[in-house]
Amino acid sequence: MKTLSDLLLLGDARLYETCDPVLQAELPLVKGWVADMDNVMKEIRLKYNFGRAIAAPQLGIMKRLVYMNIDKPVVFINPELHNLSDELFELWDDCMSFPNLLVKVKRHQSLTIKYLDENWQPQQWQMEGALSELLQHEYDHLNGVLCTMRAIDDKSFKWRG
Repeated sequence: MKTLSDLLLLGDARLYETCDPVLQAELPLVKGWVADMDNVMKEIRLKYNFGRAIAAPQLGIMKRLVYMNIDKPVVFINPELHNLSDELFELWDDCMSFPNLLVKVKRHQSLTIKYLDENWQPQQWQMEGALSELLQHEYDHLNGVLCTMRAIDDKSFKWRG
């Protein structure tokens, strides 16, 4: 079982890599990966008091897999973002891979995410606001993009208070 000590931190080269799609033949592995992601997210919540979702590459699993648990667990296999709104909003973003740093970024107000669930069934979800922002953040991880790379300007960084 992976733990907080397995979480990749800012500067780890793997955080900047593009992930490979999950193959249908790898579906039996997804349950274990998700269990690891869930465990690390629970540890982050205990230590830092935040954490709504985690991307597989943050644990060195270089696959297009996102796990979210807000009111119920949701597994996003090979997600794709569509219908990104023209309307943007600004926020202070946080990340488990640098838990004490906040970064001001702009995100799309709404989007549609298409993905496969843990039963390999196609799903679609229209998201707005906080959920839209969250999935954009996690999706970026799958493409080797950190919110530090999306900072609005050079003053868009602050330590968590």
